Amino acid sequence: MVSRATATTASAAAAREEDQRIFMRGVTWSEYEALLAIRGERAGIRIAYLKGDLELMTPSIDHESIKTRIARLLECCAEERGIDLNGYGSWTIKSAPRARGAEPDECYIVGVDRKPAPDLAIEVVWTHGGLDKLEIYRGLRVREVWVWREGEIEVHALRGDAYERVPRSELVPDLDLVMLTGFLDRPSQTQAVREFRAALRQG
Repeated sequence: MVSRATATTASAAAAREEDQRIFMRGVTWSEYEALLAIRGERAGIRIAYLKGDLELMTPSIDHESIKTRIARLLECCAEERGIDLNGYGSWTIKSAPRARGAEPDECYIVGVDRKPAPDLAIEVVWTHGGLDKLEIYRGLRVREVWVWREGEIEVHALRGDAYERVPRSELVPDLDLVMLTGFLDRPSQTQAVREFRAALRQG
């Protein structure tokens, strides 16, 4: 007979779908680029590389839902505040001399100029473990990284050659990220955007 506690634990585990990860060590740059070429434009697998260590990650539906909600709310704020924000999804950012490569959950450039790396990368930490994404982005010179973790968004701003955790975004300074995270639990993404837009206009 299954105890109530065991049944509850099993139900909770089934409700939370984990990301799937595979790690490889001692991978050369040419092997990394070959894996990118084999995968091509097919969605579903994100590849990260850091000095010979490689991670293949298939995000869960929960992971994808959170990153999309954050992106839609950010874009809503940009529209309301007149910020010229351009999204590039999971753009493959890489540098052979720095032996780094990453595909953010979402990324953006502020303004219309083409740049070698996004100004902002968003990472959702849904399943613990994985390569140090901040170390990858540091080498790729991404100005700001948002990390969603356990219901909060951490902001890391590049200072010289290191990231510093800061209380709010410097790229979107008028955005209250605590307020934004408060809308992530709405039943639908559209409802979250609609209510967030109304809150921004009231503010």
